[in-house]
Amino acid sequence: MATEGRERETIPPDADRSWTHEQAVVGDLRLHYVAAGDEDDPLVILLHGFPEFWYSWREQIPALADAGYRVVAPDMRGYNRSEKPHGVESYRMDELVGDVTGLIEHFGREQAHVVGHDWGGVIAWEVGIRHPELVERLAVLNAPHPAAFRRELTRNPDQWRRSWYMLWFQMPTLPETFLGARNAAKVGELLAESANPGTFDENDLRRYREAASRPGALASAIGYYRALFRENLVRELRSLVGREDRQRRVRVPTLLIWGERDPALGVELTGGLEQWVPDLRVERLPDATHWVQNDRPEKVNELLVEFLRE
Repeated sequence: MATEGRERETIPPDADRSWTHEQAVVGDLRLHYVAAGDEDDPLVILLHGFPEFWYSWREQIPALADAGYRVVAPDMRGYNRSEKPHGVESYRMDELVGDVTGLIEHFGREQAHVVGHDWGGVIAWEVGIRHPELVERLAVLNAPHPAAFRRELTRNPDQWRRSWYMLWFQMPTLPETFLGARNAAKVGELLAESANPGTFDENDLRRYREAASRPGALASAIGYYRALFRENLVRELRSLVGREDRQRRVRVPTLLIWGERDPALGVELTGGLEQWVPDLRVERLPDATHWVQNDRPEKVNELLVEFLRE
């Protein structure tokens, strides 16, 4: 299998883990990623969300590798050890989707299984919508289909209440300064307070805080929200003159896993998706939060392996 252009990182693998830390140059951007499994096995790309990094998939990486997959979990652009391009325009959806399609090409594959959580799920939806030919199977964890999110924002006041932080993130400088203070203490609090008790231990929270404290990391991560807000304004204007495709159909087999105790995203977002995602399976976990793959790792691993093998 082609591996040209990959550069092994100098940092060692995590203790007692079977993965490696490597780098890929995708377009003009250097992405850090963790990889596990045989290089000739089917490729699975795991996309993390905010305010995470590759580590959010620590329980899924070995499980999927053991199930017979080549697993790649990148730090998304702007996060942790990946490069952090300046400017909100660097975090437009075209760029984020291009990173995923570029990784598939980098590994010499015609297709990959794409799995995403939170912001990684938003990007995964868009990869499935824009490039179905590259996606063998799509799995999304606690991230709304873009048309369903728009639907709920137009009719559901509770979802507006849950989404207030997205508007706060549009303020310049203040959000990243607030979250980054005291070695990103608020990032640790956000994770600990919104997850089930015991989901994250002190080591986990320390690692998330360290990743968020890297220079430019939080500004880059919040840049995703700022870029999306601007793109959505343009999309709404285009829709008024009939130039926007509202269907946003996903033409690949799709699994949606949803922790129902998500404080930011209502369970209503999992309903009525058939018009956009005809080949869809929805698995709701009543006792899981937004951090579903960390709250219920064994169940999520079981669901992912079963779905990818179908």
